[in-house]
Amino acid sequence: MSTTATRIKAIGIVVIPTNDVDRAIDFYVGTLGFEKRADIPMGDAYRWVEVAPAGSSTTIAIAPPPPDSPKAGGMQTGIIFHTGDVDGLHADLKAAGVDVDDEVSRMGDPVPPMFWLRDPEANVLMIAEVTR
Repeated sequence: MSTTATRIKAIGIVVIPTNDVDRAIDFYVGTLGFEKRADIPMGDAYRWVEVAPAGSSTTIAIAPPPPDSPKAGGMQTGIIFHTGDVDGLHADLKAAGVDVDDEVSRMGDPVPPMFWLRDPEANVLMIAEVTR
């Protein structure tokens, strides 16, 4: 094992590029119930915003893509959020009009019950039930 690898202590920030920062804040804070941890203007047309579930040390940065990058949206993020009640959360998000899978997926042990959802820019996220 490399000594370099042992110096990494945590996953700090995951970035989801977004074209409409205010709409993303409304979704992640207003709909998912995350906290807004940072909202920093960076020049005339750029803003760095960090959101996270209460108590989480890892944050999600929602910010416009760099100027020469393609438009944001429709990304498979690889992000999996944990919940203790996947069925209740699925029902709540569906009732709130969030684009979620029709049903919770149940593949059996050792795979936890889970479902996919899409944010307002069609970025794909997963919710999985973790009871530990």
